[in-house]
Amino acid sequence: MSLCVSFGIFLLGLCFGSFGNVVIARVPLGISVVRPRSRCPNCKKQIRWFDNIPVLSFLWLKAKCRSCHVKISWRYPTVELLSGLLFVGLFNKLGLTVTFFEWVILGWGSLVASFIDLDHRILPDVMTLPGIGLGLLGAFLNPDRTVLDAVLGIVAGGGFLWSVAFIYQTIRHEEGMGGGDIKLLAWIGSVLGWKSVVFSIIVSSLLGSAVGGGYALLRKSGMKTAIPFGPFLALAALLFMFVGQTIIDEYIRFFLPFASNS
Repeated sequence: MSLCVSFGIFLLGLCFGSFGNVVIARVPLGISVVRPRSRCPNCKKQIRWFDNIPVLSFLWLKAKCRSCHVKISWRYPTVELLSGLLFVGLFNKLGLTVTFFEWVILGWGSLVASFIDLDHRILPDVMTLPGIGLGLLGAFLNPDRTVLDAVLGIVAGGGFLWSVAFIYQTIRHEEGMGGGDIKLLAWIGSVLGWKSVVFSIIVSSLLGSAVGGGYALLRKSGMKTAIPFGPFLALAALLFMFVGQTIIDEYIRFFLPFASNS
């Protein structure tokens, strides 16, 4: 029974991943995510329902549009599979709890926002701001966390990146971090608490530095290479969901024992 439920949750995640692809394509352009129905971006033919089954249709069609035979990006099944794995992973970890629904909304939203950031260098307010509100509301409904922790997470997340952005702009007279990153970290903090902010800042900075430095070397473009930071924040938040809580708790217990009970 548990295996069947897990498989059902995985299928649900695949469907949300398919919808996520619609959000990735349409939200940055200001197009409704409901209408019109999905169409091939090349020939504009409406995609039939049996060609829109997550992952399976991509494999069946051999990654080509049925009408015009133009290649379909591997991003579509990638987003669907990542979403499915996220759903089933969190379900197996948390069960059908309030925390599961909160975390899966954050995980799915940050996954979708990350791909938008990769394409357009933006993290849409239409996703991050309601996310912060839902995170705060969830703190009132979820018996496993407190409103204080959510508020501290918002303040710590948004406040830290805002301070970094302000200092950088003051010194360099140019924007070094977008407002979307600030709101995304505030969203993460509102759901996962202030400890997740500490973890996310450290992990995303290390990942961003490694990837950005490697990309700059390959492109020979120097340290002024601009890369979106949102995907690194999202990945750090996902890592915190699965392993970060244990890591940060042990760190705090060892170095900051007075804060271990907060």
